[in-house]
Amino acid sequence: MKKTFIIAEIGINHNGSIDTCKQLIDVAVNAGCDAVKFQKRDIDLVYTSEFLSEYRDSPWGNTQRDQKEGLEFDLNDYREIDAYCKKQNISWFASAWDLNSQDFLNQFDCNYNKIASAMITYEPLLNKVAREGKYTFISTGMTTYEDIDRAVEIFRGENCPFELMHTVSTYPMDDKHANLKMIGTLREKYNCNVGYSGHEVGLAVSYAAVAMGATSLERHITLGRHLYGSDQSASIEPSGLNQLVGSVRKIDFAVGDGIKKDIEAEKEIAIKLRQHF
Repeated sequence: MKKTFIIAEIGINHNGSIDTCKQLIDVAVNAGCDAVKFQKRDIDLVYTSEFLSEYRDSPWGNTQRDQKEGLEFDLNDYREIDAYCKKQNISWFASAWDLNSQDFLNQFDCNYNKIASAMITYEPLLNKVAREGKYTFISTGMTTYEDIDRAVEIFRGENCPFELMHTVSTYPMDDKHANLKMIGTLREKYNCNVGYSGHEVGLAVSYAAVAMGATSLERHITLGRHLYGSDQSASIEPSGLNQLVGSVRKIDFAVGDGIKKDIEAEKEIAIKLRQHF
């Protein structure tokens, strides 16, 4: 039976609170997810000083820097996350948005790496991650085939296992832009596993992605879509995550292997329904 690898993307929906983060980890564990994922940034590398000094009202102050720093966990926070995930028996990993952040994450024994769609064209990061040799999920939002070609070339050049993730980088994504047939297109073109990282509202598109052969499924999760944050509106609340995981496991089972089989339970029905001839 196919088993979809389900990733609960906590991202920055913890809003800088380790208690909220632990609640989100619990939500993922209780739903039966395979892993939780975060995002790590060195904000002085990812953003310009001009941008960071701009006005932005947030719970942490009135500049972009205040907001970005308020959302970042430090080393002690990640140590607490690492210990808590081990206690809860769930894997965790993160997408680094700069080289320093990838070095930071290497302090922990994570099983996976992630290349975010925004980072797929940043070759120094791709090279660094590929050299680590960990199984890597590579999102393909905002890309051309040339971008994906180069990422695949780098990872195959380092013999680093990976899978692509079909992604549309709008938040939330309009269903009409989902283009789920890209899952099969990418699988055929690159001869690799292809997952789906969704940013839509609702669950139907994610169900369809799994039925169409996505080997992994990543969705943002939240304690409530009303909460502060740019990702909250495209995220799934706890009850929705329970429904998603339960349904995906049924779809995994129901998809089967495509081989026609004799089903014993059908035989008596066939005799009954065909008795007139």
